[in-house]
Amino acid sequence: MTTAELLRLAASAKPGAAALAAERKNCLLHFMADALLAQSGRILAANAADMAAARGVIAPVMLDRLALTHQRIEAMANGLRAVAALPDPIGQTLEETQRPNGLLLRKVRVPMGVIATIYESRPNVTADAAALCLKSGNVCVLRGGKDAIRSNTAIVDALHAGLERGGAPRGLVNLVQDTDRGSSVELMEARGLVDLLIPRGGKGLIRACMENAKVPCIETGTGICHIYVDAAADMKKALSIVDNAKTSRPSVCNAAEVCLVHKAAAEEFLPLLAERLAKKKVELRLCPRAAALIPGKPAMPQDFDTEFLDYILAIKVVDSVDEAVRHIAAHSTGHSEAIVTEDKAAADRFCGAVDSAAVYVNASTRFTDGGEFGLGCEMGISTQKLGARGPMGLVELTSYKYIIQGDGQIR
Repeated sequence: MTTAELLRLAASAKPGAAALAAERKNCLLHFMADALLAQSGRILAANAADMAAARGVIAPVMLDRLALTHQRIEAMANGLRAVAALPDPIGQTLEETQRPNGLLLRKVRVPMGVIATIYESRPNVTADAAALCLKSGNVCVLRGGKDAIRSNTAIVDALHAGLERGGAPRGLVNLVQDTDRGSSVELMEARGLVDLLIPRGGKGLIRACMENAKVPCIETGTGICHIYVDAAADMKKALSIVDNAKTSRPSVCNAAEVCLVHKAAAEEFLPLLAERLAKKKVELRLCPRAAALIPGKPAMPQDFDTEFLDYILAIKVVDSVDEAVRHIAAHSTGHSEAIVTEDKAAADRFCGAVDSAAVYVNASTRFTDGGEFGLGCEMGISTQKLGARGPMGLVELTSYKYIIQGDGQIR
């Protein structure tokens, strides 16, 4: 099926998706979760073929994004069940007002319609996006990267089996088979067929969508995430937080890329950090003041504007919380930032001044995630301010309309 035919199929499925009752959607999500587990062997075999083709082509650390295991498939299935357990947003009355002329106005939450997402080598996004779109009454069009086409096809086949078990049409979940750039352009230009486009991937993909899309598009995050270790930081907490934010999964957008350290903490903290990260072979790129205290490579200006997605951390010593805030304002992508401090005034200053989607006090940036935020899973992390911001769950995939009840009023 061509991408154009797929888009027409998705558009034709919109009314049915919007009309699904909450109980029916929840039942379908459970059937889809069951099918993922039942077909896990086929999914893993497809993923093994993708992994074999990708080795030597993409960076080793990026292979982690592509890889599936029994545990990751179980997590995908659990994500579908978690979404099923969430309240259904569709049909909620957000506001109700009666005008002096007797008109009753209700502002009611409704689906977006057809949501297309373009994403790179993360097969779990396939199940997450399908679950969130179904529960929010939307039809999804999924366009994954060529590195994961076998995995994504196997996952969607399983999701279709779940839909068919529940008597629902396969057109609720659609996978673009064409992985050439042209199919992405078709989604970007599909006026009248795509109601919302969500890119989820690297800086190049997101920039291409934001600059070229002719349909509504949400900017999701490249994550140049910062952790600022304040003068009043608890050293044990700071070491644990920076280590986790950098090394627990460096290939994802909520991993820390820059560590800012107050000059009063640097002499004690940096040698401890260097020792700890050396055990995990993290490459440190250091400003001159940091280089005077620990070994590493000299930081180039671009190192503070790079999403490494690797075992690399840029480090800068700053004179104050205000300097840390200014650095973040100049270099952040607006994703996630953290302060480690026992000084409430410093924490309040940081939280009030830092303009990012998620701002943490004494916690790792790795929590910026739909599952961790109680959303079941996510469509991506929005770094824009208009509409969705931060992890995008069910509510962020809806719009609203006004329903007005009258009794013969005319104007």
